[in-house]
Amino acid sequence: MRSLFRLILLSSLFVVTFGTVVRSQTAIDDDDTQSWNDLQLTVKLNAHFDLTTKLTGRFGRNISRLNDGRYQIGFVWKPTKSISVSPFYWFVYARNAAGKFTVENRLNLAVTYKFPVKSFGLSHRSWYEYRVKASGNSWRYRPSLTFEKALPEKFLSKAKFFITEEPFYVSTTRKFSRNRLSLGISKVINNHLTLDVYYLRQNDGYSHPGDLNVLGTSWKFHL
Repeated sequence: MRSLFRLILLSSLFVVTFGTVVRSQTAIDDDDTQSWNDLQLTVKLNAHFDLTTKLTGRFGRNISRLNDGRYQIGFVWKPTKSISVSPFYWFVYARNAAGKFTVENRLNLAVTYKFPVKSFGLSHRSWYEYRVKASGNSWRYRPSLTFEKALPEKFLSKAKFFITEEPFYVSTTRKFSRNRLSLGISKVINNHLTLDVYYLRQNDGYSHPGDLNVLGTSWKFHL
């Protein structure tokens, strides 16, 4: 519990620091409450490779309208138990700042390392993202750190608490201009389905809206 408390405290201090920096770059009150929902399917090909697909719907303007829909397809290569490499493609159909839908294509590469800790889960992910869109191409680097801890069986069986800290380095601003802090619960429903329910706080002084409160779900099917 001490490790969990320390991580929550450090992550909270980190997101407050990022949020202060980002908000200082703009005087616009630009908050929104959103709902992000994923439907993910993972198919095991062999001991080292998985095929993954995902459908996502994001609702904004205080969860009153669809802001974007997206589709992902890719692979996960697991050369060891600690390392996974994930090349994947995103098709994104999203509203821009003017409220009009535009198309964006994203090429992604994520590398995840799971630290050899037994009492809890700790992983680092480096995510590189190249964005192709009509307004101009750009790229982002998204490092993240995730802490996971199994919940007591008497509280909630086959479930764990998680917290993730994810800053964004954006090529157009040439700085870390976005930060996300998320925390939630991951529950194993059965051998083929896991459900994540989480809250996410985003601070971003450049996107509109940029400062978000997000309630999210992720339904993960495994075959």
